[in-house]
Amino acid sequence: MRLIKFSKREDYGTDWYVQVLYTKRWAVFQGCLSWCEFPGWPYLQIRFGMGSMLDILFNAYKFGLNFGFFERTWNWDFMKDIDWDDDDETN
Repeated sequence: MRLIKFSKREDYGTDWYVQVLYTKRWAVFQGCLSWCEFPGWPYLQIRFGMGSMLDILFNAYKFGLNFGFFERTWNWDFMKDIDWDDDDETN
């Protein structure tokens, strides 16, 4: 189990992440602060279950805040294997 990890991700805006007391699959606390390029209507989402004991998501205009307790670890490593510049349009 690791103590704390900070990370940043840029994709249609910037997201700053923090994970506290986490393993490869589970985290005691995870949080995200985001600033998006596109504004949107404000909304609040509170979720229980589905891989999380408690997850709260709040967005207003371009600002976003998300935090969760006892939930599956957020993992963006799966996106490293995707070739986003591939123009091959095979169906």
